Order: sequence, then C-alpha cells, then structure tokens
Amino acid sequence: MKTQRVLVTAGASGIGREIVRAFVAQGAEVYVVDLNAAGLAELAKESGRIHTAVCDMSSRSQIEAMVPAAAAALGGLDVLVNNAGISGPTAPVESFDPDAWDSVMQVNVNGTFNVTRLAIPYLKQSDAGSIIVMSSVAGRFGYPNRSAYSASKWALIGFTKSLSRELGADGIRVNAILPGAVAGERIENVLAGRAAVSGRPVEEERRAAMAIQSLQRFVDPRDIAALAVFISSDAGKSISGQMLPIDNDIQTAS
Repeated sequence: MKTQRVLVTAGASGIGREIVRAFVAQGAEVYVVDLNAAGLAELAKESGRIHTAVCDMSSRSQIEAMVPAAAAALGGLDVLVNNAGISGPTAPVESFDPDAWDSVMQVNVNGTFNVTRLAIPYLKQSDAGSIIVMSSVAGRFGYPNRSAYSASKWALIGFTKSLSRELGADGIRVNAILPGAVAGERIENVLAGRAAVSGRPVEEERRAAMAIQSLQRFVDPRDIAALAVFISSDAGKSISGQMLPIDNDIQTAS
C-alpha cells in the first residue's frame, strides 16, 4: 500500500486516537485535529508522521482554514476520517435544551459537512480517495432520551449514502462506520446519564446495555481503527455507500 495522506478529526483521544495510530502503523502520514491541545501534543510524540492542529469543529471559519492547511502539510489528501462528534445531554425531548440540540447538530452534522465539502477537491486528485463518516448504532435505532445524538447520527447516514452516489464517478469511496457501545470514558458518561434519568443504578444500566447484544462486552476502539484502515485500503476498493456496524451484534436499542 502506498503512503496514504490521512486527515482525522477529533483524533487526540478515544476512537480517533486509535484510528491515527492504526494508519501510522501502516506507514501513513496523518494530520490530526482536535480541541484538546494537550492530547494532540502527547500524540505527536508517538511518531514523526503525525501532524497536529487545534480546530473547533463547531467553527466554520476554523474548518475553512484547517482543511487547506492539512492538505498542504500532507502534500494532498487520500483519506478523510470524520470522527468528530459530541453526545449532548441525556434528556426527554420536552425538556431538552434547544441550545444543546443546536450544539450537537453543529458539531456532528455541520462540522462533518464542512470538513467534507472542503476536502473533496483534494480527494478528487487522489487515485484512491476514501471518506469515512463516523455514525453510530444510534444511526440504526431510536434511543429514548438521546434524541439529538440519534438524529445527528441518522443524518450522517443520509449524508454518506448521498455522497457515495455523488463521488463514485471520481473513484472516491464513502462509507459510514456505526460503532456500538465503545469501551472508554464516553460510554461510562452515557451510562451515568441514563441512570440519572431512569433512577436506576449505573450497574443496572450496564446490564441492560449488555442484554441487547450477542457479544457481552464493549467494543474495543482498536477494532474500529482496524476497520477504518481496511476500508480505506486497496482491499476495500469495492466497498462504498455502506453502513458498517461494529457493535457486538446489537439487536435493538436499549
């Protein structure tokens, strides 16, 4: 596989960090953006092939400056990984803060749109362009009290499907990855939020989450990273317009 030039949003921690590491392990040059400057600095120490910049994914002006800077630093762009997203509060719609709703949409939907639209001209110059959109199991099912998050992740499915049709003639593949509950700080916060709304203990919420999936564990973020690398590689050259669950076989929303 030739040296890939990869842009990863929200790559300083969690799933994004593992995606960065996985691409670097394959010899890629990776440009990583995040709000977490300290996390970026630590990540940059891991390899000279990691380039970093702070970028607020809710800011169109920052994104408009960042994407050309990333392409210039990498000498072009082959892969875009739209990983940035926020969860928003856990609350019923009737009491959901409209400002919090707007914040979720601004990052998850508008941020993904803005990065992608600016990256497309560079990806068209690649002979193996690939766009990955990070949706969620919440883009397959409805989740009570997680309406903003779920709505944003469903929106990304429509975006992915439409974009794959638009860019197929340019040889650019577009796929969405739909993780389930991923091991780490975020799922612990989600479980705590569910417990606060339901009045049940956190451990009871954890058992409920496990009960709806065949494999009784949270998803390893390194497995998501491996999937991202695969579908962006030559081995995934025939895969586009797909929604790829990686969720330990979740059958229904909890």
